[in-house]
Amino acid sequence: MALRHEPACGYIGEMPSILSIASLRKEYGRKAAVDGVSFEVGRGEIVGLLGPNGAGKTTTINMILGVLEPSGGSIRIEGIDIAQNRTQALSRTNFAAVYAPLPGNLTVVQNLRVFGLLYGVKRLSRRIEELLNQFSLHEFRDSKCGVLSSGEQTRVGLAKAMLNHPTLLLLDEPTASLDPSTARDIRARIRDIAAQDTSGVLWTSHNMYEVEEVCDRVLFLSRGKIILEGDPKTLPREHGKETLEELFITVAREPLTLEAR
Repeated sequence: MALRHEPACGYIGEMPSILSIASLRKEYGRKAAVDGVSFEVGRGEIVGLLGPNGAGKTTTINMILGVLEPSGGSIRIEGIDIAQNRTQALSRTNFAAVYAPLPGNLTVVQNLRVFGLLYGVKRLSRRIEELLNQFSLHEFRDSKCGVLSSGEQTRVGLAKAMLNHPTLLLLDEPTASLDPSTARDIRARIRDIAAQDTSGVLWTSHNMYEVEEVCDRVLFLSRGKIILEGDPKTLPREHGKETLEELFITVAREPLTLEAR
């Protein structure tokens, strides 16, 4: 039977969850790109948002970021409703993706300073130095981002994403196109961030090995709906599959067979 998560109040224990989404919809004409999605991300938790292209992942992320306005439902970040207090809610959020590089004509430090000013980061110079150390970027501080390798650019993007000490970190394919060693290093850094129990991470990826290694819980989207949810290490066997990759392929090709369980 497919597992479904329907949060009623957006609280885990006595504290509000980092992210609480209830009955979220996005319609384009008569077509629903996201159709009644509900889930939570708790403190210290990394949740994988999975599904084939066109399933609704990016649309969901863009609504969380405030780029798209939902057709219905609610989004709360630490209990703050985006629709009612967008600026306060989004001040606790940040985003990184390999396909969204920082301006290549600016140096690493210049990029971090510009975005730090946009986020209103206090003691910005000190914060930049902390991030240069955390992501091993000191030797590239005065290099233009456009000449850095893909792995170095990914580290700069993650440093940018951590500038405002976000409680909600959205990562869309954060290790795509990286070599295995660099990808492993990035995964370890993100796990360390989540392990501090002050933030939550929503992670999308098509790399099922990575998802199984990193994520505490996964949500499978198909045609705008969550059809499966659970532990990435045990969920495949619950649905008669050997691996998470096999389950992903089934979701992509035969989602109705899983919804019927």
